[in-house]
Amino acid sequence: MEYSETMGQATQLADRAFELMKGYGIPPTPRNFTVWFGYAARNYPDLFQAVEALVKTGKPITEQQNTDLYDRFYGRTEEEAALEATTRKVGVEITHVMEMLADVAGGVHSYGESLQTNLGELGQASGLNEITAVVGSLVQATRSMQQRNTELEQRLHLSATEINALKENLEAVQQEAMTDALTGISNRKFFDLTLRTGSVAALEMGEPLCLALTDIDFFKKFNDTYGHQTGDQVLKLVASILRQSIKGRDTAARYGGEEFALILPQTALSDARTLCEQVRQTVASKRIRNRQSGEEMGTITLSIGIAEYRPGEPLTELIQRADEGLYLAKRTGRNRVIDETELQKAVTA
Repeated sequence: MEYSETMGQATQLADRAFELMKGYGIPPTPRNFTVWFGYAARNYPDLFQAVEALVKTGKPITEQQNTDLYDRFYGRTEEEAALEATTRKVGVEITHVMEMLADVAGGVHSYGESLQTNLGELGQASGLNEITAVVGSLVQATRSMQQRNTELEQRLHLSATEINALKENLEAVQQEAMTDALTGISNRKFFDLTLRTGSVAALEMGEPLCLALTDIDFFKKFNDTYGHQTGDQVLKLVASILRQSIKGRDTAARYGGEEFALILPQTALSDARTLCEQVRQTVASKRIRNRQSGEEMGTITLSIGIAEYRPGEPLTELIQRADEGLYLAKRTGRNRVIDETELQKAVTA
C-alpha cells in the first residue's frame, strides 16, 4: 500500500493515528501504527470500513484484532507468496540444468581426451588388429557421448517444460491478484498502479488523463431490501457495463464497496463526460429482476464525478476532485454526472 501525502499531511495523519491508538488503548507498535495510519488517511475504503465496524461496536479493540487487520491489509499477499515459491522452484530447475551442463562438460572433456589417445594409438598401429581395436574404442567413446547428449536433451526438455509451467502459473497468480474476485474487473491494487503509471505517461507526453469515480445510488437500501446475493448481482452488472463501455488503454476498476472507477488516458474532460453519460444512461435503462421468482425490483442508477489530471499534482488531489464531483451528484439528486468544472461553479455560486 502506498501513500502520497506531503510532509505536513503525513505528520498530521501520524499524530491522528497516535491519538486514535491512545484513545482506544492500543499499543503503538509498528504494525498497529501502520493499520491506524491507514485508517486515519482514509485512502483505502476496505480498511477504513473494517476498522469502522470494530469502532462502532463500542468494545475494546484487542491486539489480536489489530494483528488480523495488519495481516489482512498489509501482510504478505498470495501474489508475493506465489512469487517466492515460484522463484525457489525455478532456482532448483536452473541448478539441475547447471549440473547437467557440468556433467556434459566433463563428458566432453573425457571424450576429447579419449579421441586424442585413440588418434595417437591409431598413428602408431602397425597391423589390422591394432587398427580395429582403436576404431572400436573410438566407436564406443562416440556412442557413450551420443548417449549422454540424448539424456541431456531429454532432461533439458523436461526442465524447460517445468519452467514454462511455473511461468504460466505465476502469470495466473499475478492476474488474479490484480482482479476483483466478485466482479471480475480490476481491483483497487491495479487501480492504484494504473493511475500512477497513467499520470506519469500523461505528464511526459503532454496528454490528457481523466478519472471518474462512480457510486451505485441507494445501494445499501437495495442490499437490505433484496439481500446480499442480489446486491452482488447488481455489482456484477455495473462492472460488466463499465467493462463494455471502455476501450483501448482505459481501465475499469472496483474502487471499494459499491464504488467503481474509470481511468481514461488520452481523454479530455468533455469526452470523459460523454462516456460517463452513456454509462449512466445504460445502467439506468436496466430493469432488475429476480431470475428465480421473476419479481421486479426496479432500476438502479449511478452518481458519477469526473476530474482531469493537472500535470504534476499529487494523485490524492485528482482523486479528491473526482470524489467531490461524485458527492455533489448525490447531494443534487443522484443519477447524475458532475465534472470538475461544475464543482468550480458550485463553489462560486
